[in-house]
Amino acid sequence: MNKITIRGVGKTFQVRGEGRPFAALEGIDLDVRAGEFLTLVGPSGCGKSTLLDLIAGLTTPTSGTLELDGRPINGPGLDRGVVFQQYALFPWRTAQANIEFGLEAKAVPGKEREERARHFLDLVGLAGFADRYPHELSGGMRQRVAIARSLAFDPEVLLMDEPFAALDAQTRESLQEELLSIWEKTGKTIVFITHGIDEAVYLGQRVAIMTSRPGRIKQIIDVAFDSRAGDLRADPRFGEYRHHIWTLLRDEVAAARRDEVLSVG
Repeated sequence: MNKITIRGVGKTFQVRGEGRPFAALEGIDLDVRAGEFLTLVGPSGCGKSTLLDLIAGLTTPTSGTLELDGRPINGPGLDRGVVFQQYALFPWRTAQANIEFGLEAKAVPGKEREERARHFLDLVGLAGFADRYPHELSGGMRQRVAIARSLAFDPEVLLMDEPFAALDAQTRESLQEELLSIWEKTGKTIVFITHGIDEAVYLGQRVAIMTSRPGRIKQIIDVAFDSRAGDLRADPRFGEYRHHIWTLLRDEVAAARRDEVLSVG
């Protein structure tokens, strides 16, 4: 059963000072299954974030349709939570108060808000940090708060735009494990954008590979491990998946670089 259905989606932007529109996406067809963890990879500038914005309802397509459970996506909604690379926390709110923000929008009573916020702080391993302000937390902790905030109002879909890109390698791997654990516990549908092939293979049940601009879906790879327990990176198939995806991406990355050179020239 599909949670998200995307058909023929294109997105163009009018660039100031240029006579013709800029095509970011073209002819995107993609299905995301209910409860699936789908990762999305592609070269820089291929429209990954634009596609995520469309699913989130933060912008509208120039062509095509996007549906959630068969209903058109016409704008933002509490059925979708978004986690960005930048933590986007309110600096004047504590970790707990940041998590409660979305619950306030749903008019959840104060006592229940507090209990749910503490539950999700515990879920992301920050039970003892409820009263800390963002500047008192490490980057990894701030991203955990951002994830907890998105989960607290119980969205059906979690959209994540390179949420671990700015973190050091050890913190990133720790949060990858944490996110997989949360996904297994909650059964959320997750769409996760990344530049890292290793991260895409480690997290995703399927990996969708995008072309250079205008972005299209080049191929979708099923990532099938017997179990996600233990260190998947030690599994010989991990390297095979990684090599296969890089083979598909190599020409797209080269094309994206040529476009950058031409645009500068």
